[in-house]
Amino acid sequence: MKLQLNIQPLNTWLNVNNEPLIISGPCSAETEEQLLTTAHLLAATGKVSVLRAGIWKPRTRPGEFEGIGSVGLEWLKRAKLETGLPTAVEVANAKHVEEALAAGVDILWIGARSTVNPFTVQEIADALKGVDIPVLVKNPVNPDLQLWIGALERINGAGITKLGAIHRGFSSFEKSSFRNEPMWELAIQLKTLCPELPIINDPSHICGNRELIPYISQKALDLDMQGLMIESHVDPSVAWTDAKQQVTPAALAELVDRLTVREPETKNEAISDQLAEFRKQIDKIDDILLQKLGERMSIVAKIGEYKRDNQVTILQVNRWDAIIKKGVSFAKALKLDLNFTEKFLELVHGESIRKQTEIMNAGKAEKGIAAEAHTEVKS
Repeated sequence: MKLQLNIQPLNTWLNVNNEPLIISGPCSAETEEQLLTTAHLLAATGKVSVLRAGIWKPRTRPGEFEGIGSVGLEWLKRAKLETGLPTAVEVANAKHVEEALAAGVDILWIGARSTVNPFTVQEIADALKGVDIPVLVKNPVNPDLQLWIGALERINGAGITKLGAIHRGFSSFEKSSFRNEPMWELAIQLKTLCPELPIINDPSHICGNRELIPYISQKALDLDMQGLMIESHVDPSVAWTDAKQQVTPAALAELVDRLTVREPETKNEAISDQLAEFRKQIDKIDDILLQKLGERMSIVAKIGEYKRDNQVTILQVNRWDAIIKKGVSFAKALKLDLNFTEKFLELVHGESIRKQTEIMNAGKAEKGIAAEAHTEVKS
């Protein structure tokens, strides 16, 4: 089911100087000199379309730098006047909205810590009623697509039609190279539900370190995201917040120059015809895969009935271990990604368990009904 949002195309409300759209600026506005210097250097690259800066910074623990506050909005106003770049800030409550609007901020975004709370999002939405301003909504901290959608719907419901999403990754207990796991599938699901919704990628918060930003940036563009929000600081080594994930304006320009921008569709008929042929082959294989999965589940059902009738447990750990070992070995020979193979086998195994459990419970339910009927006849 498609997500019904009343939104305007990105190019109708934001003048993108170059493709892709680049939103950049310091994680935090620290001093007027730091912000203005960074802004001028970014503008000089010719790569940046929007200047961002953190004015209010929600910190995990008290006592850390929580943003310069409202005075930073005046610095941002001056940066806009001197560079010509439109500005963007994060707002976390109605008061932030009011102050940002009064200072002439051009774009607002709702952070991941706010998106996770519908009460907070609704407060921001209420403050935006009657206002015509672009709003970007970051994904919630936890991997919950419905929370992300709900926040977008609330802001859209307030009359905001210049609307976009920011994919900044999700918290995970699993340790990896990333600060926040990309979980690309959630952003892809959102794009599938609402193809017209612009999605901006935030590689800075996904990576947590500047070394991985080029890789994530390119992948985001290859997945047809409309732009990137990359944190930049005149001297990241002395940044007051998130120093490791910020890049200098010069490094940002070099990074953008190295990105390959691809089109979602091609006008070349020969290429289109070849892609159509490849897709036909994939569709045929997909049909076979689904058919074989159907056949597998039919056998699973028979096994479930046999186990039920012979009082055998659904799960045999040794059997599952054997499936995994065999699957991983086969995947290596086929040059399949091992992580993908394990996830696929886990999904199939999970469905098999569900199906057998359903059969087991159905058998018990039937016996229960028969016993009740027998009792009623005796009575």
